[in-house]
Amino acid sequence: MAEPKVYYEEQIEKYKSLVREDKKKLNLISLSRIGVFFMTVGLIYVFHQNTTASAIIALLGISCFVFLLKVHENRKSGYKLNLELQTVNEEEIQILGHDYLKRFDGKGFNDPNHFYSSDIDLFGRGSLFQYLNRTGLSEGAQLLADSMNANNVEGIQERQEAIRELSKLTEWRQNYTAIARLIKAETSTATIANWLKKHTPFIPKYFKWIPAVFGGFSVVLISLTVLDYLNPQIVFFWFLFGLILTASFVRKISHLSAHTSKMRETVQQYALLLKEIENQDFNSNTLLAEKEKIQSDQSKASVVFTHFSRALDALDNRNNLLVAVLGNGFFLWDILCTLRIEKWIASHGNLVEQWFKTVAFFDAYNTKATFAYNHLENAYPEINLKKTVLIEAKNLGHPLIPEASRVCSDVEMKNSDFMIITGANMAGKSTFLRSISLFVVMANMGLPVCADFCSYAPIKLITSMRTSDSLTDNSSYFFAEL
Repeated sequence: MAEPKVYYEEQIEKYKSLVREDKKKLNLISLSRIGVFFMTVGLIYVFHQNTTASAIIALLGISCFVFLLKVHENRKSGYKLNLELQTVNEEEIQILGHDYLKRFDGKGFNDPNHFYSSDIDLFGRGSLFQYLNRTGLSEGAQLLADSMNANNVEGIQERQEAIRELSKLTEWRQNYTAIARLIKAETSTATIANWLKKHTPFIPKYFKWIPAVFGGFSVVLISLTVLDYLNPQIVFFWFLFGLILTASFVRKISHLSAHTSKMRETVQQYALLLKEIENQDFNSNTLLAEKEKIQSDQSKASVVFTHFSRALDALDNRNNLLVAVLGNGFFLWDILCTLRIEKWIASHGNLVEQWFKTVAFFDAYNTKATFAYNHLENAYPEINLKKTVLIEAKNLGHPLIPEASRVCSDVEMKNSDFMIITGANMAGKSTFLRSISLFVVMANMGLPVCADFCSYAPIKLITSMRTSDSLTDNSSYFFAEL
């Protein structure tokens, strides 16, 4: 496994090169689009007396322009991802140098009534969370905070196994995190999942085939009119009938569109994250079990979610005046798109909540694995179930203190031990206590700890280092201490 700093420096140079290449290609595609536009206009002007030639030129020009537009969007997505990956690696270099105090500190996760979180600087400026956190999703950050507060002594070895495995998948982890960080969600995943479960279809079931039949008739009528077999007025009245039919649902469809337009980007990006999970092979039981939650006998979750994303995109096209008028008048576009969305919700709406949870799970675990990769010198605690020696550690130190100024100690705590820590002011008593406390928290999370070697009999942590009285809780300082 490559030394972290060397690896990150190599990745920075790699992505800088890719970003430069992407910029050149984006500029070339933009110039090509402008060229196609002016060429199309010029050729139409030259052949304006020949209606057939002008129509063919216009059709080819529009097709090329739309194609280049799609190519530009795809390349732009790749450019944004490469730029984000460059940023991810640059941040890792900074954090290795203990420059992390401007990052999100998770202060909102702090609970003054928790067993230990306020005492040992789990959250806030200069906290373990601020140093540890790499999550790209708010739900992933919440899961990470929950695992730090969990005091969970069950399944530690399984968590260690999962973190060990992910720590070796550096490129996959970074790609996953970069995609997650590109999500700019207007609506939380909890709100989306709740809305999908509660949505009530409003298009009658007998409308299932009407848009397809109506659109087929429109094509026939337009074709007959072009061939002079039909009076154009019939097509016009048919067109008005389509608009009136769509208008009968316009209020409810507009309400649906207002909801779906806010979740469109979230759905698109989550489909990419689900695909990342599906395409990666895992060995540890914890990761396999979580991956199985998004698998079924039907299509892959990422494919199903992509179909939903396309249906949302199609409905969003109603904001285009051409689609709103011609699409609804001849093809009942709004009704057709709504039927597709409601069919998807009926089939898959109840699965989305679990998909979101699985995506957040890997986001949180990737953070833990990145910490493990960055600290290859740390040791995973050997789990001792005999409970005779609770903690035995060689060169145990505080993980947030740089190695050059860190004071480490050998620690042994037996089941019956009662220790009294004494010393002068600023001698390091509280730092020593927090080192042991963070050892317990990190060990319970499955993380490697700041020690050369350690044996650990899992225990729950309770601390009392920052007690305070409270008039509102009718609690004196003496009572708080107790």
